[in-house]
Amino acid sequence: MASIANSGFALASSAPRASAAAAAAGANTSSSASKSSSSSARIADNFDQFLQLLTTQLKNQSPLDPLDTNQFTQQLVQFASVEQQIKTNDNLSSLLITNKTANLNNALSFVGARVTADGTTSSLKNGSASWQLNAPRVGTSTITILDANGNEVASKQVTLTAGDQTFGWDGKMANGQTAPEGQYKIVVAAKDANGQAMAVKSEISGVVDGVDVTGDVPILQIGDISLPVTLVKSIRR
Repeated sequence: MASIANSGFALASSAPRASAAAAAAGANTSSSASKSSSSSARIADNFDQFLQLLTTQLKNQSPLDPLDTNQFTQQLVQFASVEQQIKTNDNLSSLLITNKTANLNNALSFVGARVTADGTTSSLKNGSASWQLNAPRVGTSTITILDANGNEVASKQVTLTAGDQTFGWDGKMANGQTAPEGQYKIVVAAKDANGQAMAVKSEISGVVDGVDVTGDVPILQIGDISLPVTLVKSIRR
């Protein structure tokens, strides 16, 4: 991978820190299991009561006016249907718990690893931020750096090679001052050697120092950058 060497620009580095994001991993599934167990207990009690009443009715029915078998047969079918539905829900809850655990273990395996993902936002830390660029052809580009509010803080003319390369920024703004640490986004306007506009892909890379598993999709923390695990393209240790 070639490195873009411009005044005031350098490769970024990041250091891992401890993560404590997995505390509530089983909260929702535990609640679901508790509700399902309670429902099973209620239907069992109701079914026992129904059988007791049915037995009593059969014992005391009048030969001249026997109990309507169609009625209690329908009730038996209804009870059986509800019981089957609860068992199905129990099985589904077990599958969800298993899937949740697998996702959690998979997400935690990212901690301490360096990942690369599509993105234009990187963190400026200790005077360094970097992006990985991929240009389809040789050309030139204007790379504009924006702060979290969308304000332009710096702009550089950069020569691009074909393929992968790293663009680094040391935090120096257009006014010569050093930008505060935080998130910064780049906008790349590029042209090839013939002056034709071309699209340049941007990726971010960093060491995962935390994982948030409270949502449906695990979120990786790279410094102050939050990255859905689905955007990860490569992982390196």
